Amino acid sequence: MKTVLSLITLSWILVACSTSPGQDSQQSNSLSETEQQFLDNLKSFCGQSFEGRETYTKDGRDSWAHKRMVIFFTVCESDEVHIPFHIDDDTSRTWMFINDNGSLRFRHDHRHPDGTPEDLTLYGGYSDGSGTPFRQSFPADQYTDDLLDDDLDRVWNVILSDDLSTMTYELGYLGEIVFRAEFNLSNPL
Repeated sequence: MKTVLSLITLSWILVACSTSPGQDSQQSNSLSETEQQFLDNLKSFCGQSFEGRETYTKDGRDSWAHKRMVIFFTVCESDEVHIPFHIDDDTSRTWMFINDNGSLRFRHDHRHPDGTPEDLTLYGGYSDGSGTPFRQSFPADQYTDDLLDDDLDRVWNVILSDDLSTMTYELGYLGEIVFRAEFNLSNPL
């Protein structure tokens, strides 16, 4: 009996030490209010797909301006949204917005046609904390820096218009936008 009481006491001490005063473990896994609102805005398009187009590519980069771009809002869970991004017949890309232990994480999931992961996959970053319900910026995380092994200081911006009629995806290198695509959310396919 004494051993059981000691274990119970030790369990309570561990629980008490693992959370801050006034904070329970559920709160520690919650996104900030603006990150949650951003995720909720994305979830509002669940089950729909939308066409888009390249609106900018820096000189010297391969352009996708002549290709058809379509996004599909497929997975819309309480803590994540998945958006497959097709370019013509290339269906290898999915954007993933995930609540990762209370931080909004953006990942690019790249798959071969048979569903196996490509070598360069799951790169992205965590929200930088300066976002709004309509705009979030994701600097490359350490996993991405190690995977891509370069010094481009990648940042991805995902921007929803205030009226939720458009979604813009931007990629920046070294503080400069190198690619932008815009999707018309007012006209589902």
